[in-house]
Amino acid sequence: MLVDTSGFLCLLAEDDFRHKIADSLYEAADERVTHNYVLAELVPVCQMRGVERGKVLAFILDIMESEEVGITWVDESLHWSALALLRQRSDKEYSLTDAVSFLMMRERGIREALTTDHHFEQEGFVRLLET
Repeated sequence: MLVDTSGFLCLLAEDDFRHKIADSLYEAADERVTHNYVLAELVPVCQMRGVERGKVLAFILDIMESEEVGITWVDESLHWSALALLRQRSDKEYSLTDAVSFLMMRERGIREALTTDHHFEQEGFVRLLET
């Protein structure tokens, strides 16, 4: 599964009503992937939600140093492809991070995302967490 920003937030925020299900889904996954735009987005999103910055940074470093999540580093080609997808979906409110996720998921045949973001469903993927 792809782990999105909101999925990581649910894992980090132990007081979130989705924390236990997010943790269970995360632990049960055969494969976990994400990309550096998700990790970059996670810092300000967590800060807006009141998660302590040091905790977020330690969490991100743990992910980067472990092998439990495969991280794709967005290169220029993927960045441009994501921008092209955003232009094709101008009627949607997708972020650049979303677009990169969608392209990665299609390329790798991934159907499920640990996310609360309904945009994944709009693109035909399975959102594993409720809003």
